[in-house]
Amino acid sequence: MDGYWSAGAAGHVEAGESVLQAAVREAREELGVIIHEEDLRPLTVMHRTVGNGKPTDERADFFFAAHRWQGEPQIQEPEKAAALQWADPMALPEPVVPHEEFVLHHWARHTLETVTTYGFSQASQLM
Repeated sequence: MDGYWSAGAAGHVEAGESVLQAAVREAREELGVIIHEEDLRPLTVMHRTVGNGKPTDERADFFFAAHRWQGEPQIQEPEKAAALQWADPMALPEPVVPHEEFVLHHWARHTLETVTTYGFSQASQLM
């Protein structure tokens, strides 16, 4: 989402690739860091919708944290990112991609569920 801060590396799973392999690959491609699958910690799986009925706007997202990596995170795709910075999850820069802000908000408060939904009703988006 142009003009919004994002929580980190993100992307799509490619054919023949596990979600863990995709997370490792995306971190390398977007941030230039090496992460091993065993260093990923699952945070939540989010089922989200925009609510417009289009299949392309119905998503399942896997959120991970990496507790260890090699290298210094740096923008690898300058055409896709204007800046990179560390931020306190309780004091995020604005604006943040809304569904990612939802995850970070609940993660920081230790209220993040294993499976979350976003966009299906007002209750799904309450912070």
